[in-house]
Amino acid sequence: MRDSSSSSPRAVRPSRRAVLGLAAAAPLALAAPASAAPERAVALPRQGGTPKIIGGERLGLRGVQVRDAHGLPRKLTARSWLVADHDSGEVLAAYDAHRRLAPASTLKMLFADTLLKKFERTQTYRVTDDDLADVPDGSSLVGVKAGITYTVEELWLGVFLRSGNDAVHVLSHMNGGLAKTVAEMQAQAHDLQALDTHVVSPDGFDHKGQICSAYDLTLFARHGLKNPAFRGYCATRTADFPAGGKKTFQIQNTDRLLTGAWGLDPYKGLIGVKNGFTSNAGNTFTGAATRDGRTLLVTVMHPRSGGNTVYEETAALLDWGFAHGATGRAVGTLVDPLSEGGNRSASASAKGKGLEGAHGAEASRAGGGGPSWGLVGGIGGAMALLAGGGAVALRGRRRGAASAGNSGDLGGPGASGASAASKEES
Repeated sequence: MRDSSSSSPRAVRPSRRAVLGLAAAAPLALAAPASAAPERAVALPRQGGTPKIIGGERLGLRGVQVRDAHGLPRKLTARSWLVADHDSGEVLAAYDAHRRLAPASTLKMLFADTLLKKFERTQTYRVTDDDLADVPDGSSLVGVKAGITYTVEELWLGVFLRSGNDAVHVLSHMNGGLAKTVAEMQAQAHDLQALDTHVVSPDGFDHKGQICSAYDLTLFARHGLKNPAFRGYCATRTADFPAGGKKTFQIQNTDRLLTGAWGLDPYKGLIGVKNGFTSNAGNTFTGAATRDGRTLLVTVMHPRSGGNTVYEETAALLDWGFAHGATGRAVGTLVDPLSEGGNRSASASAKGKGLEGAHGAEASRAGGGGPSWGLVGGIGGAMALLAGGGAVALRGRRRGAASAGNSGDLGGPGASGASAASKEES
């Protein structure tokens, strides 16, 4: 097992009755409906006649954005991608960076950003049937079983290596339930200024209205990599996982650029971070690599074909960034979290306006939507929990999820495309 950094004291798991009571009592700020996958995010509301785009105006434009640097890979098929310098936060090149798309299991980076510091890695938890009852059919699983006691570290290895929705749901129940966890993830996204993100489920599984962007996923990765535990988990290639009693079985990381699986060579200097796939969402991947003391982040969303394409395009963009990225001027920046002194001007303009305030009228005109979750306060403040239909929508297994598939990356090459019942590659 890999050691993780020390974290906060053991959290107390509230009863279901307490969670429901808190949900009923918490005020709920209603957000405008969000489109499941509009073409792209648009400007924030105008301030002094100038539209505001998180990270810079050029990141809100369509098409490839690059300045004074040459040699970008040809024939990239992704619907959205971004290359950034991890340390400076400079965005070196991007393509439709704020386009809102289904994130699949790359959303688990936000899950880890939100929960990783809450439980000590040595804390143990005995899993119950209720903890696994709402795992959607078709999910990627690590093999968590009711009646077995796991350490928190083992559960996080299941999340990072096997993209296990069963491990995500157990940790969510330890945190007080799915609704509370989703609300905290949305508040965390707001603090990170990831305003393209709308969280419906903590695992990234296909749900109507669950959206993100290449820009936001890169924010999640950059924030997570500052945490030694996050960095350690996403860089772990194999680990032993409990099978009951004293038995274990080996699990392998599904990040093919890290392990070299499915005919790929391991990418030199790769340090993570997270891949995802569902048959409805397609492939998504955020990768980070270090060479000669420089760390780059690349996010690629929804290339046209399946198989290794998402990894190949990520590797090509990393190669470009290391070879040519330093010669050009930045086209934008990865903003700092509000809680760490990030500029509040853009985010404050959307306060109280939900996703409509964050993305403009084009988002609501695009239709779709699903439930929208309102939030009151931010990280460290009071959070409104999901009410009524939102909680019901997350009980995928009991009600039969409308889209039963998640985003790990276990399946073989070529498993792409949409189906009526989404399945998660693990």
